Parts: sequence; structure tokens; C-alpha cells
Amino acid sequence: MQKENKMGTMKVTRLIWQLGLPMILSMVLQALYNVVDTVFVINMGENGALGNLALSAAFPIQILMIAIGVGTGVGINALLSKSLGEKNYEIANRVAGNGLFLGIVFYVIFLLFGLFGANAYMHLMAQDETVIEMGTEYLRICCCLSMGSILYSVVERFLMATGKTTASMICQICGALLNILLDWVFIYPCQMGIAGAAYATIIGQIVSLIMGLAIHYLKNKEINGNPKYIKPSWRIIKGIYRIGLPAFLMQAMLSFMMFGVLLILQTIPGRHTNDLMTSTFGIYYKLMQTALFASFGLSNALISMVSYNYGLGDQKRIHSLVIWGIIDSLIVALVITAIYEILAPSISSLFALTITEDGVLKKSEIISCCTTALRIASIGYVFMAFSVAIQGILQGLSRVYSPLIISFLRLVVFVLPTAYLLTLTGNITFRFWWTFPIAETLTAIASYFFLRHGTKAALSIEKQAEPVLVPSTQKES
Repeated sequence: MQKENKMGTMKVTRLIWQLGLPMILSMVLQALYNVVDTVFVINMGENGALGNLALSAAFPIQILMIAIGVGTGVGINALLSKSLGEKNYEIANRVAGNGLFLGIVFYVIFLLFGLFGANAYMHLMAQDETVIEMGTEYLRICCCLSMGSILYSVVERFLMATGKTTASMICQICGALLNILLDWVFIYPCQMGIAGAAYATIIGQIVSLIMGLAIHYLKNKEINGNPKYIKPSWRIIKGIYRIGLPAFLMQAMLSFMMFGVLLILQTIPGRHTNDLMTSTFGIYYKLMQTALFASFGLSNALISMVSYNYGLGDQKRIHSLVIWGIIDSLIVALVITAIYEILAPSISSLFALTITEDGVLKKSEIISCCTTALRIASIGYVFMAFSVAIQGILQGLSRVYSPLIISFLRLVVFVLPTAYLLTLTGNITFRFWWTFPIAETLTAIASYFFLRHGTKAALSIEKQAEPVLVPSTQKES
């Protein structure tokens, strides 16, 4: 007999932190992969500043890779959690198997992009030949060996759906620590340059994947890991992407937003200011991802918890998860905001350790611009956490379109026009960074109304007998 899943029995306030904290740490560590790469690359010598420009240009593709992994994983997570909540273990096994199949398919797609599309992409994003060459090399390695990143995003959801978020965190920690060590070894003693950063990243990700697979097949007794379940099923895949496609699009908009902002920054008059703002935006956005991914970590844990209890039909428990999920998300955001506000100069200095005052970009101006960006933009983190928590809650309730609309508002409608208008004003290095608090505040207001409507629509109708293959057949009104 299967043991009762703690997502349906443990006290809500304790459950959120027990499942959410490991996921927060896991997602933050995922964000730190790119932060660590940037710190080592920008300080690797005379080409460090150009290397950072190459990483900034390549970053939208890395975000897209994460988006596919996370988006597919969210669909797997919601369907898997709901199936387990309904005690339908056959469907749960098939969902897990099809998740691995999808991960393999997407790896092949990025392998082809790395081989044939990386150079063309870099020519679109940069003009300096050194930047293009470095970015192409970095992208090819990260894409052609991306199986660790993509497949771990899938395997991680198997652990999450059965409450083994601590195991997921351990896998991420081991991969992240190895990445840091290998960054130093490959970039400095081995003198491998930007390629060393790429190899360090993919090796860390592959180690996390191997550990995750081992834990899943040895310890995850609620899911049968028989290879026969990898056989693709259109009905299962459709069920995964009923939730996963909007989740993927939400994540992919991060890539689109960064791509759009980078193009907007290229319109700034003056090559020096252009390079300074592009370099700083690349640094800031990777630092901002620690706050964003922390919010995603708790939001993803909420998806599992809400989905499971939605499958059980426990409305009282869902209401508690909504309230405490939002409160805890705000607490996490406030802590990160305080850290960035207080330590902004020290954090910014990490990205200019070996840069001189006579280089392409001066040490003092990089530190000053990064400090300004952190202190202004982090004002919006609390509003961002509020919106992301609501997205997770709505996804757990099988609300397909509301989370997607929230992301579209946050990353496209409110950001890109604001960013463009602020580049037309004076003092761009100060005023531009207000783009993000403005966008987050407006999105939070809209998210509140989506939450009220979504929870009322999802919970006002009594649970009916419905196919367990998909999270819900109820459409949003």
C-alpha cells in the first residue's frame, strides 16, 4: 500500500517551507550558474569586458533553454501531482516516462541549434568580431551539451511531485559547487577562456542530472521507472502541455524581454554608453535572476501542493496554501531586497576585480552603474514575488491563461515600452533602471484581480468526475 503523501496531510505553514525552501535554494543555485560564469569571465584579463558582452548576448538563448526545461517540468509536475493525489499510479508512471521522452527531444533541438545556428544568432546580437567569436564558442558548447540542463529540469519534477525537494536541492548544490571549482580551474590555470566557463557549467549540470536520476530510480517508490513508460503518448503529452505550454511561454518571455531590451540598448547614442549599459544589464539581469528564481522556486512548490490538494478536492487546504504561499513569497523577496540594497557596492565590485581604469570599460563606472541598477531595480522584487506566487497558485488550479497573461504584462507590455521611453531621456545610467519597479508594480495590481477571479472560478464548482489524464477540463471564463 502506498504511504499517504504529506502534501495532503502536513500542516500548511510547515509544508510550504519544508517543500519550498529546498526548491528556493535549488532555483537560486541554478541562477548562480550564470552569475559565477560572469564573475570569472569578466575578470579573466584583457578580454574580460568583451567576454561579458558575449555572455550578455548569449544569455537569452540560455534563458530559452531553461524555459523549455521548466515549462515542460511544470506541466509534468502539475499532472503528476494531481495523478498521485487521485491515486492513479498508472497515469503517473506514464507522465514520468513521457517527460523523459520530451527532454530528449528538446536536447536534440538545442544540439542542432548549437551546431548550425549559434554563429548567425551572435551576428544578430553583436557587432564586434571578438564578441561574436567568443559568444559563438560559448553557445555551441552550452547547447550541444545541454542534456544536463534540460533533462534535470524534468527529473527534478519527479522528485518534487513526491515531496523529495531536499534531494533535488542536494543535486543542485553538488552541481553548483563543482561549477564554481571548474570555472576557476578552466579559466585561470588551464587558460581556456570563455570556453572554460561553458564546460564548467555543462559538467556541473550533468553531475546534477546523474544524481537526480539515481535518486529517482532508487528512492522514488511512488513512480515506476520502467523504461516501457518512455514510449510517447499523444494524450499524455497533450495533458502535460495543457499546463506546460503556458508555463513555457511565461519563461520564454524572459528570453524575449532580455532580447528586446538588449536591442533597445543598442539604440543609445554613443558606443561607450551603449557598451556600459549592455554590460551592466547583463550583470544585473543575472543577479536579478536570483530573486526571480527564488520566487519561482516557491511558486513551483505551490504548484505541486495546490495541484495535489485540488486533486483531493480539499478547498479549505487550498485557501490556506493561497494565503500562506503569498505571505512566504513576500518574506523571501524582502530578504533578497535587503541584501541587495545593503551590499550593492560590494556585489558590484565582484564584476570589476581585475578591470583597470584604462580598459574598454572603467572599473569605477562598472561598479557605479551596477550599484545604481541593483538599488533601484530591487525595489520591485516584492511586487515581482507577489505576481509569481499568484501565477503558481493559478497554475496549480489548472488555470491556463491567467498566468500567461500576467507574464505577458510583466515582461512585454509594461517593460519594453517603458525601457524605450526611458532611453530617450537624459541621465540614462540612472533613469533606465526604474523600468523594472514600474513594470513589477503595475503587474502586481493586475495579478491581484486575476487571483480573485481565478480562485473563485476554480473553487466555486464542486469537484466532478473527470478524466484524470489532464489536470482539468474546466475552461477559464
